[in-house]
Amino acid sequence: MPHRPSHSRSLPHPTASRWLAYGYLALSMALAGSYVALSKPLVAALPVFLLAWLRFGIAAVAMAGWLKKPADEAPLSRNTRWLLFLESFLGNFLFSICMLFGVSMSSAVSAGVIMAAIPAVVALMSWVFLKERIGARVWAAVACGALGIALLAWSRHTPAGAATADGPRVLLGNALVFGAVLCESFYAVIGKKLTGAVSPKRISALINLCGFALMTPLGLYTALQFDFAAVQPGSWALLVFYAMAASVWTVWLWMTGSQHVPASHAGVFTVLLPISAALVGVLLLGEPLGGVQLLAFAIALLGVLLATLPSRQARSAIEPHV
Repeated sequence: MPHRPSHSRSLPHPTASRWLAYGYLALSMALAGSYVALSKPLVAALPVFLLAWLRFGIAAVAMAGWLKKPADEAPLSRNTRWLLFLESFLGNFLFSICMLFGVSMSSAVSAGVIMAAIPAVVALMSWVFLKERIGARVWAAVACGALGIALLAWSRHTPAGAATADGPRVLLGNALVFGAVLCESFYAVIGKKLTGAVSPKRISALINLCGFALMTPLGLYTALQFDFAAVQPGSWALLVFYAMAASVWTVWLWMTGSQHVPASHAGVFTVLLPISAALVGVLLLGEPLGGVQLLAFAIALLGVLLATLPSRQARSAIEPHV
């Protein structure tokens, strides 16, 4: 992996860098969960391909100034260009398609259980592709995250919802959500490698622009047949938030935090994505929150504490991996 360029010096002290990076990663996933939940009314107002295309287009305008190469940053190598394309194709293009279609076909319960696998998949991929050592605390944190979100999902299950489910459609939806899990996991691992060569702002702008180019044929075709006058003003406002949160804020926060944390540790923070989505449902959509749900949150957050309070040996091993 290339040495970190000077832009990574914004967090100078190792301990301060680590804790501030944890904050960036947590906020990134909390925002991601909020826009996943709020995408449901958007999918009802706009076709999936048009929604994704407009998201990338709005973000491209917002991040136009981030495309310029800093003076102290090396030109993009062929390998870096390839990684940027994969980051956008998997983490932007395919993730958007799989998640939006998957949630629309499946139930929130099933999606929550499947999304709880993200930390485990990220840890496994970081072990396989980045050769990072996976300690007992990280695996325990992964287990807490999966258990907490699975418990939360189970508590929201209702027999009535299960009885009316269309079997083949739900299976396809679950498969698409798991595809989104794989895309998100690759996104975390590839992003870790990219932050060694490119600044977080430029990564955000480049992969969004690539996503816009990939989505343009499908989005433009859908736009030509869509009645834009039927969309309510509130949906347009929500679309702007969705575009900024999904393509600008969460990406920049994740890439900045990833500079100072091993991918296996960063992956645990993805547990906050389904937690945030559930909280948005409770606070904005009026869903009930009982004792079982609170226990699920506590278990999942315990996993984050296990990841952010490493042992003395693990603490000394964090920086060499960055």
